[in-house]
Amino acid sequence: MLFKTERKESKRSAWMRRAFNIWPCIWCTGGKIKFISGDFHELHVQLKLNIRTRNRVGTVYGGSIYSSVDPYYMLLMMEILGKDYVVWDKGATIKFVRPITDKVKCRFLIPDDLVAKVKSEVAANGQYVFDLPLEYVDDEGKVYAVFTKTVYTASKEYYKNKKAA
Repeated sequence: MLFKTERKESKRSAWMRRAFNIWPCIWCTGGKIKFISGDFHELHVQLKLNIRTRNRVGTVYGGSIYSSVDPYYMLLMMEILGKDYVVWDKGATIKFVRPITDKVKCRFLIPDDLVAKVKSEVAANGQYVFDLPLEYVDDEGKVYAVFTKTVYTASKEYYKNKKAA
């Protein structure tokens, strides 16, 4: 666990954390998941300078910085919402604030009120698109990169009809 939290890992979320960390497309980013809460509302990632992440000037490569945070909001929302919903990453922005030369951490949080809003918007409109913030910080709280992730959600039925059209 990289951040203070009241949440605990479950057997399932701990198993998923270990599986994700050896999955090649995640392992190769250089990022490592350190915590997934049992309710899938919180996830912590650590990224450090190493042989896989080092660029020509001796700092963490920008591609590693972004790819190490890329899939998690989508994956968490898929777990929270369940099989009746479709969830996709729709977009992202990143602002590199300062070079990473040691290690940083990132905290993904999905509040209960957001889940309720997603469910009500999808029930009313069939789909809903929303933005979620992220940032890589060090242990002192200094910011290294700031992200906005855009996530698309829809009911399975709405998405099936949209795809067919």
